[in-house]
Amino acid sequence: QVQLVESGGGLVQAGGSLRLSCAASGRTFSSYGVGWFRQAPGKEREFVAAIWSGSSTRYTDSVKGRFTISRDNAKNTVDLQMNSLKPEDTAVYYCAATQYFGGSRSPAQYNYWGQGTQVTVSS
Repeated sequence: QVQLVESGGGLVQAGGSLRLSCAASGRTFSSYGVGWFRQAPGKEREFVAAIWSGSSTRYTDSVKGRFTISRDNAKNTVDLQMNSLKPEDTAVYYCAATQYFGGSRSPAQYNYWGQGTQVTVSS
């Protein structure tokens, strides 16, 4: 069993930065792939970034060059550094963990989810 708790969301002006953190419980968390997803009002949940197999990473095109995903296995955390934020990045951000489908863009392949953290970017 893995439990995930996100933190670090907030309100920021366009062009600013935020760092989200996902803290996990569970002794084997380091073996799980972790993804960040986001959901804006009235829209489906969408893939943002993933990290798996230690240091492999993947990003959706709209955040490449602006967001960076990283993990600290000693602390059981996965962070999402978000720079050059845009109003269209506004959403609830969720971290999720998968035991068998590391790197997947599909929310359906993630078994464990956090409660989400709100990110609002003002123009």
